[in-house]
Amino acid sequence: MGKYILKRLGYMVIVFGVVSLLMYSLYNLIPTDPARAQLEPMKSTLKPAEYEQMYQELRSQMGLDAPLLVRYARWMGIVKDVDGTYSGLLQGEFGYSSFFKKDVVQVIVEPMKNTIFINIFSTILALAITIPLGIYCAVHKKSKFDSAVQVVTILGYSIPTYIIALIFIFFFCVVWQIFPIMGTKTAGMVYENGWQEFTDKLYHIALPVIVMTFGSLGGMTRYVRAAMIDSLGMDYIRTARAKGVKERIVIYSHAWRNALLPVITSIIGWFLSIFSGSVVIENTFSLNGMGKLYWQGLNNFDFELVLAIQMFYTVVSLIGMLIMDLSYGLVDPRVRVDK
Repeated sequence: MGKYILKRLGYMVIVFGVVSLLMYSLYNLIPTDPARAQLEPMKSTLKPAEYEQMYQELRSQMGLDAPLLVRYARWMGIVKDVDGTYSGLLQGEFGYSSFFKKDVVQVIVEPMKNTIFINIFSTILALAITIPLGIYCAVHKKSKFDSAVQVVTILGYSIPTYIIALIFIFFFCVVWQIFPIMGTKTAGMVYENGWQEFTDKLYHIALPVIVMTFGSLGGMTRYVRAAMIDSLGMDYIRTARAKGVKERIVIYSHAWRNALLPVITSIIGWFLSIFSGSVVIENTFSLNGMGKLYWQGLNNFDFELVLAIQMFYTVVSLIGMLIMDLSYGLVDPRVRVDK
């Protein structure tokens, strides 16, 4: 097992290097100039010769006059920066946000907290509903309840998330006025303690959590149902029933354990989404999360911020794939991941 993990970690380093080089090269091919954008407000007050001199000096200070591979190596922290120090991703320096005018690390702290806060509730709620519902529908296949659930899940799976969000906003915010439309806290409110702040944030994210949960019910419920139906049709299930094993043990101990192997991919993917955020949901409800921040960075050509977020997603995905492979061996002893 240890040898396998070390080998996978080596592959992850190689993949990260290739992806980071491709992403950095891609964003640098976009026709933008950070130095010119920074000097643009002063262009009208400077003479052309002075402007050009300041422009060239600023490009030199920002390291934009160096070749692409040199700039990439500086960005990664492999070689020294213009100021003679190592300040790249390997040193925990994620760059400077040209739009927010501060370090990227300072920019992503609050959105990361909000994204985790929102997604962890929606993920736990969705799993708590879809797994028991999928198992029940598989056990009672072709019943009226199963047919009704299949119709609802097909509708939920087919309707885009932003349409679901607009429908829920209309009923819960406009008609019934139960939840606020946007934001993660009450504007101008001074909290007396941490519990009051927590409940206020929970009240504001309730509707986005409901929308995200509802949007994910269809796919996951059908996936669990299909996996359980396949598992319940196997020979060892019939053998267990013939031996007189209790139905509850047959379903939850034998069948579910075997059905969990294909389902675990989706479950881990959901937990990884805690860090990535949702562009559609966060923009619809004006939530200060990672998805909305990523969209703002793209719209404002803040590529230092976008690259930092992209590399974070890459690391999370690589770690998630490793955890996914290792979890197969824990769920099913027949699977061996030590080679």
